[in-house]
Amino acid sequence: MNTLSGEERAALRDSVHRLLQDQSSEAAVRAVMETDSGYDPALWQRLAEMGVVGLIIDEAHGGSGVGPMELEAVMEEAGAALLCAPLLATVVAVKLLQALGDEAATERLLPAIASGETIATAVLTGDAGSWTEEGVGITANQSNGQYQLEGRGNYVLHGQNADLLIVIARSGEGLGAYLLESGAQGVSVGALPTFDHTQRLAAVTFSGAVAEPLNSKMPVWEAVRAAMDLGLVALAGEQAGGAQRVLDFTVEYAKTRIQFGRQIGSFQAIKHMAADLLLETESAVSAARNAAERLAGGAEKTDEAISLAAFACADAFVKTAADGVQMHGGIAFTWEHPAHLYLKRARADAQLLGTPAYHRERYLQALGA
Repeated sequence: MNTLSGEERAALRDSVHRLLQDQSSEAAVRAVMETDSGYDPALWQRLAEMGVVGLIIDEAHGGSGVGPMELEAVMEEAGAALLCAPLLATVVAVKLLQALGDEAATERLLPAIASGETIATAVLTGDAGSWTEEGVGITANQSNGQYQLEGRGNYVLHGQNADLLIVIARSGEGLGAYLLESGAQGVSVGALPTFDHTQRLAAVTFSGAVAEPLNSKMPVWEAVRAAMDLGLVALAGEQAGGAQRVLDFTVEYAKTRIQFGRQIGSFQAIKHMAADLLLETESAVSAARNAAERLAGGAEKTDEAISLAAFACADAFVKTAADGVQMHGGIAFTWEHPAHLYLKRARADAQLLGTPAYHRERYLQALGA
């Protein structure tokens, strides 16, 4: 893993910003989110060519070989632009493969993922959506030297767009990780209705689907935990970036909207709300970047930092988006205004990889409370 200098990281972020400003405008997001796939393959390929899709993949496997700090910076831009793409799904799947440590599988799979040719996602939780070891909903039965998967995985990020599925399942030997193609016999992928049309989720049902077992150098749930921790850092960056974008266009509106002969930003109530949101967004950005830095350096109290970022950034994005709608007045409730799109993304993001309440509890446990 190569951590970039601050200047190099800023240059990477600027490149992503310019690309998304050009190809993930509000009009583009509105068009893409109503398609069946919910993402733009051409933009996905551009992100792959820039090294963003393979950001955390080693250079030996065709990736950029950088780490959490660079990922978090890119995700801030993705959140600000409401990027419709399987980027978070890719981050979790790639990190899971890396954490498992099956060298043959990583050498075979990662180059195609880094190039954007293959989309991979992980099936981690069942219908309960608890994102815990107890919530695994798939079983793996061994018969005639093969593993057959049974059961249903839910809330699978971009499951309907994935070529490869990395499935966590229970067997008589305990938890295991299994690999198969999404179009394999015995696999049924169904799109889930989502409150946030910019995000895609699926349910995946397995009925005797034959899967390849993956070797693991550590207990499988520890590998899953490592993947979800990096995913939470990426998600926190997305939430912080989205909150910052909402604050920016809300403040701009308050400067230009005239009511009773005055800019509404001059009213005390609006000033107080804006000040509160400034505190929320700056705290979210700080929490996300701190978690990324600690994870990159393997520092002490990394677990606390990730849990803190997970609930703080989720709450900040929801509050900023909701209050931003209020500060815009009736116009923000209309389909034509982007504020409601950010509110929907904020509320949807707050349920991914664990709720804020779950991460608060995890934070307190990490503190020893």
